[in-house]
Amino acid sequence: MDLPQRALQTFCWAQKMPHLYPDDRILTSTVEVLARKRELKLPVNLEKFTSSTNRSLIEAMLKGFVKGGSLNLAWKLLSVVKQSKRMLDPGIYAKLILELGKNPDKHILVEELLGDLGERDDLNLSQQDCTAIMKVCIRHRKFEIVESLFYWFKQSGRDPSVVMYTTLLHSRYSEHKYMEALALVWEMEARECLLDLPAYRVVIKLFIGLKDLARAVRYFSKLKEAGFSPTYDMYRDLINMYMVAGRVGKCKEVCKEASMAGFSLDKRTLLNLSKLEKDILG
Repeated sequence: MDLPQRALQTFCWAQKMPHLYPDDRILTSTVEVLARKRELKLPVNLEKFTSSTNRSLIEAMLKGFVKGGSLNLAWKLLSVVKQSKRMLDPGIYAKLILELGKNPDKHILVEELLGDLGERDDLNLSQQDCTAIMKVCIRHRKFEIVESLFYWFKQSGRDPSVVMYTTLLHSRYSEHKYMEALALVWEMEARECLLDLPAYRVVIKLFIGLKDLARAVRYFSKLKEAGFSPTYDMYRDLINMYMVAGRVGKCKEVCKEASMAGFSLDKRTLLNLSKLEKDILG
């Protein structure tokens, strides 16, 4: 509920209850709420604090700082923890990477954290954290790390979700590795992985990149059959493919459908379509 004062009052009350306290869970929950609402300051002597404080309390502080957007405090605390050679839950690193990755100026810090995770023999990430790191790596064009994380996840004996598959697919598409991306599409189909809208979006972009009009149209139809509504860029890309193929009739058909869906085509697409009609008629 993000009520730090109420949390602190509850903690003080629990301290007086012998059957409730001491209990690390009560302490760490309170600390996390205070850190998240920016009502918790770092100790003056961080080295002494980290050396004498248990791991769960440090992790609670870091979670709170990250969730509350106090990334500088989180980085400062994590740096001292690293110097003292203490190990924290990999999920903490993942959440900090995700937040730092939103700022292009923080790419050096992101790469340092990725390096720290890569050195861990006890790496244990949830699928959500693993996928989040993969997405950050795509933004920073660290495609090899995306591949490594996906391979590690599968080697751990777990099945990737459609979100993780889509993330890897987007990575290969962004790196222009279209044939490798195509192989992943076939793997998803072989595993009977149900595509969601973001997955269809990337798959269709892939076939457009491959200049494979037939498959792009097939997946465009499958998307609608699955109950999803095409986005504007899907309509535009399909129209452009039909224009390249010189199929004016199909272009108009998709234009009409896009209009009925509430989209207005951009001037450039309309201009190109008008020029194509003139070239064919003239």
